[in-house]
Amino acid sequence: MSSAVTPQEIKTNLLSGLTVALALVPEAIAFALVAHVDPLVGLYAALIISFVTSLFGGRPGMISGATGALAVVAVALVVEHGVQYLFAAVVLMGILQIVFGLAKLGKFIRMVPYPVMLGFVNGLAVVIFMAQFQSLKVPGPDGVAIWMQGPELLLMAGLIALTVGIIYLLPRLTKAVPATLVGIVAVSGLVFALGLDTRTVGDMASIAGGLPKFSIPMVPFSLETLRIILPYSMIMAAVGLIETLLTLNLIDTMTDTRGRPNKECLAQGAANVVTGLFGGMGGCAMIGQSMINVNNGALRRLSGLSAAVFLLSFILFGSPLIERIPLAALVGVMVVVAEKTFEWGSIRSLRSIPRADALIVIGVTVVTVMTDLAIAVIAGVIIAALVFAWEHAKHINVTAYDDANGWRVYELEGSLFFASAGEFQTLFAPKDDPQDVVVEFKRARVVDHSALEAIDALASRYVAEGKRLHLRHLSPDCLELLDKAKGMMEVNVLEDPRYHVADDKLA
Repeated sequence: MSSAVTPQEIKTNLLSGLTVALALVPEAIAFALVAHVDPLVGLYAALIISFVTSLFGGRPGMISGATGALAVVAVALVVEHGVQYLFAAVVLMGILQIVFGLAKLGKFIRMVPYPVMLGFVNGLAVVIFMAQFQSLKVPGPDGVAIWMQGPELLLMAGLIALTVGIIYLLPRLTKAVPATLVGIVAVSGLVFALGLDTRTVGDMASIAGGLPKFSIPMVPFSLETLRIILPYSMIMAAVGLIETLLTLNLIDTMTDTRGRPNKECLAQGAANVVTGLFGGMGGCAMIGQSMINVNNGALRRLSGLSAAVFLLSFILFGSPLIERIPLAALVGVMVVVAEKTFEWGSIRSLRSIPRADALIVIGVTVVTVMTDLAIAVIAGVIIAALVFAWEHAKHINVTAYDDANGWRVYELEGSLFFASAGEFQTLFAPKDDPQDVVVEFKRARVVDHSALEAIDALASRYVAEGKRLHLRHLSPDCLELLDKAKGMMEVNVLEDPRYHVADDKLA
């Protein structure tokens, strides 16, 4: 992507920023209500986090703000201790994320296997789609939300369908303006012109307010306060970074560019510290709004910065107008986002990819929908790692033959590590072997401490039979770490491998 910004790019990013800001309003309000805080707490978080991460983050074009994943975590803290403890937890959350970025741990997100990424994307697409059904509910006589019925439901569905149709069909005629923005404006104009009675943004809550004000969270500065907020801060920091870095990875793939994950971690942390000090609820990257931005072709920092400025202007000056926007238009936008986010090709590929990978894709998708993103991704990575270990454990084998001296030679091939150590022991027959036995490691790799223990155990078996075991072509660090088998090493300096064993004794 060129560093020079063209007038067309400025226009694209500004219009996309306006669209994103409009889409941020109902979501920020909804997440604030989930967390049991004032809607302005969600709106302040959205504008502050969007501004700071867009200005300093490592992924231009990615949109961050208040998210449902963090709101779900925060609600228990707010209910039990109050909103001031939430602000304190958000500040600590940001500090933890800054430490994560300073330690340069963001790069490890690239170790997330592709099947886990697919499951993450598909799961979030389903979550985004299912979340839109909440807009089809209205307050009942007893205050409990009930589903719309009759003409009201048909009107809402018709306006949603009209918005979706405009977004999909307009690009065939012109791409001069974002189709999502045209869809919102057109449906809003139709509702105003015809005086249609349908739910609007104002039905959720008022967005009118002033500038966010700096305030130190009003909590006791004590170990007891730290004990209360630390668990919530750690969970929110982890969930926020996982969602942010996976979204960054997704945008990298879609745009064939490369973001800077460690820089993004620092920006996310700084944004959460600031928002906690200005009365915001904390947040992270938002895949829905990010997809709106990317699909509009807005990949500059200007898009996120303008979204924050537009959102602030809505709060200060434009609330009467914004509150009249029909929810159906914004729901239609998010329905399209969900459809475009879902990797439909992954369904067709399930038959052709390895069964284990297919199960990971499906499993991560289901867990994301049923629980939350962090649990789904961690579970997916663990399952993928276990599958990898299991597959490689089956790929260790030996070729045995007798050399000219009558010695039995075992040529080992594969990776010797914790999962294959048991299989390694079954490949040898100390009782039946001749007096001298050679284990050749030239085509094998010793990976961890379990492998070293397996080699020592094998040496003990041959010593017990009164036979001589010769170990060839092990790396120098193996020689240092082995115990019982150390004296059986035959070192060939010119041919021995240079790899290092992952063992805590080396630390």
